[in-house]
Amino acid sequence: MPDKHVVKVKVTGDFACFTRPELKVERMSYPCMTPSAARGILDSILWKPEFKWFIRRILVLNPVKFFSIKRNELDKIIPSRGLSPIIIEDNRAQRNSLILRDVAYVIEASVHLDAPSQTNPPVKYIEMFNRRVKKGQCWRRPYFGCREFSADFMPAFDSDQPIAEDIPIGGMLLDIFYDNKGNPEPLFFNAAIRNGILSCENDYEKMMNSSHFSKQLDLITQSCLYSLTQQEELL
Repeated sequence: MPDKHVVKVKVTGDFACFTRPELKVERMSYPCMTPSAARGILDSILWKPEFKWFIRRILVLNPVKFFSIKRNELDKIIPSRGLSPIIIEDNRAQRNSLILRDVAYVIEASVHLDAPSQTNPPVKYIEMFNRRVKKGQCWRRPYFGCREFSADFMPAFDSDQPIAEDIPIGGMLLDIFYDNKGNPEPLFFNAAIRNGILSCENDYEKMMNSSHFSKQLDLITQSCLYSLTQQEELL
């Protein structure tokens, strides 16, 4: 079960693109951050193999502003099996994207421990996360949907209030479900921004209590990632 303690972090950026899956060729962004993108940002700041982030709410601080750009992209993807190199110059394609600009959010989340213990209570990770936010520490650069749209993070304050707008969204990506064989499957929920807040707590709880939330990593990978975060905590 998720812990009752809630962490809050403010994230801002010049641009963002949370691509709608039905419009992934000529990209069009959702009007706000998806829960999976929020989880990715939190994982960038603090990741541990023994817990998962439980996204509760996303507060939209700035009015939604769309912006059209043309970018160089690739007209094919690298296959997951039978890897072969892609020559960028031979596979480049210019495509339009309808993205967001001047974005700011507050992410509210809790720690979800598979096996809580007295030596590793949820509050331990909450305090660890808050210290890293204050120091500006992250083990990879957070981003808004696409890696070229980097995100800045900082502590959230009571003065960070959401916009007074209601925006219907419809089907939105919640997160990725992994079956016992590690095959990914997207999960969607009926989303809407009400008074500037995207609430996904109930949908997230159903998912985390009924599915494999993250792909199983081998022990060597887990050990390397754990050692990396341990080293950063000493900085």
